[in-house]
Amino acid sequence: FSGADLADGSCAHPTIPGRVSPLLPANHVTMTKGTGLVHTAPAHGMEDYSVASHHQLPTDCLVDESGCFTEAAGPELKSKNVLEEGNEAVIKMLQAAGSLLKEEKYVHSYPYDWRTKKPMIIRASKQWFVNTADVKAAAQDVLKKVKVIPTSAVNRMLEMLDRRTFWCISRQRCWGVP
Repeated sequence: FSGADLADGSCAHPTIPGRVSPLLPANHVTMTKGTGLVHTAPAHGMEDYSVASHHQLPTDCLVDESGCFTEAAGPELKSKNVLEEGNEAVIKMLQAAGSLLKEEKYVHSYPYDWRTKKPMIIRASKQWFVNTADVKAAAQDVLKKVKVIPTSAVNRMLEMLDRRTFWCISRQRCWGVP
């Protein structure tokens, strides 16, 4: 049968009783990319986020900054690393629910951090926006108080800040910003 036959359908969550997930079309799932029905994690990828936004689905993130499941993921998963013991816990939960059809080792093509050489987990995070002029002025004032080595870089950075039109204060990396 074709994917269109499943339009407007739904499926039960394998480990959370009473939770139902809609079956939704997505342009990024094609005959050459994917299987037609895929797990959607709106808080963990741009394509999934776009589908969720289009259908007004929540984008709850069940993974914290350390790559561990949050309390919202449930007591069986809370504080377990997603790529390590969390993965094993999910497999055991699916087995216990009688919902595991097949298990096999798969090398996923995660994006890797060039500094730590570790896989990165994409997570949605809360964003807030303010008047750019206020942010720019505050950033320049603070930069003037920072000890910069070499000192000649301060003026270059101040000029760069002055030319910026759009801002994202946090680069959200553990080592900070350059």
